[in-house]
Amino acid sequence: MSRIISIDLLRGLVILIMMVDHVRERFFMHTRVGDPIDETVSPELYFTRYLTHLCAPIFIFLAGLSAWLYAHPASGSYRSPANFLFKRGLVLILIEVVLYYLLWVDTIATTIWLQVLWAIGVSMIGLSLMCRLNYWIIGFVGFLIVFGHNALTPIEFAPDEFGYTIWSILHDQNNIGEVGGLTIRASYPVLPWFGVILLGYFAGPLFAHTVSSITRRKALIIMGLTSLLVLLVLRGFNLYGETSPWSVQATTVGTVMSFLNFTKYPPSLDYLLVTLGVGFFLLAWFDTFRDQNAALKVLEVYGSVPMFAYIVHLYALLAAYWVLYLFFGATHGDRFGLSSVGQIWIGAALLALILYFPSKAFANYKHREKHNRAWLSYF
Repeated sequence: MSRIISIDLLRGLVILIMMVDHVRERFFMHTRVGDPIDETVSPELYFTRYLTHLCAPIFIFLAGLSAWLYAHPASGSYRSPANFLFKRGLVLILIEVVLYYLLWVDTIATTIWLQVLWAIGVSMIGLSLMCRLNYWIIGFVGFLIVFGHNALTPIEFAPDEFGYTIWSILHDQNNIGEVGGLTIRASYPVLPWFGVILLGYFAGPLFAHTVSSITRRKALIIMGLTSLLVLLVLRGFNLYGETSPWSVQATTVGTVMSFLNFTKYPPSLDYLLVTLGVGFFLLAWFDTFRDQNAALKVLEVYGSVPMFAYIVHLYALLAAYWVLYLFFGATHGDRFGLSSVGQIWIGAALLALILYFPSKAFANYKHREKHNRAWLSYF
């Protein structure tokens, strides 16, 4: 599959935004943001966290879109993505369980958190089964899940009831068991994310080689506008799509924060409408670029090796944390931490700068050797 620049650019932007969030998680743990975001936090921290909401929905939507492109290469006939999706999903779950646990073993030694890679992995495995069905059925199921899962919120199971574990995996954020003395917690309930990956697959034909750029951009803009208009109606009247209603606050900024404050675990319909709606606009915008400047080349590099950048930046942050801890000691409680939101952004910028060159080197290696080394397709 030949790479589509606009998709790589959007993936690259998501990776950079993700770095901001992970710098916050590593160095700003002394200020919790909550879910939905605690509206008592400062506006700069609120909107920094809010920006990073874009990451998971866009990344999972693009995973589904890329699966369609894999199945429908411009230079050949249809090839089933089922086997590739199934194996890739298993690899992502393994990475989540092993590598992510090692990252946080100093603070959560007794818990394995099943987070975004788990959600993507399970969604890919589900898509590996669904991709055999009629294209329109895939789209219908995707829309049904994304728009309908909030209606399932009242359903709850007690820990000793049949269905508790599977419902925790699908829709509620709960502990789901223990292995070797470690508690396993489903932080990313997968049902809504599965709906997102199905919609990504359903949107794949927009990027077929037979579709013109103008037609594709118009469709993406309409999708973005529709998403945000539906959000304004549902959220404006507190009708449906979010369990936490908004209300007028003492300040304009406070009111905006209340209006935009959506649940991520699991992602509410309103959360998905705003993040995917913005994502559609970004994808349409990136599709207009043909001549790339230096900034776009940086995005393309990160977007072409997202898994490499994801893993390396997390371990780079772990190393940076312990180096700073050894030099400065505990600055917030028993941990080293940054003192302002501005320092989070500076730290993320430095991280992106440092990791650009190894990411570029790996991207060159991947593009050169991808036909000879199958494992490179996972990065």
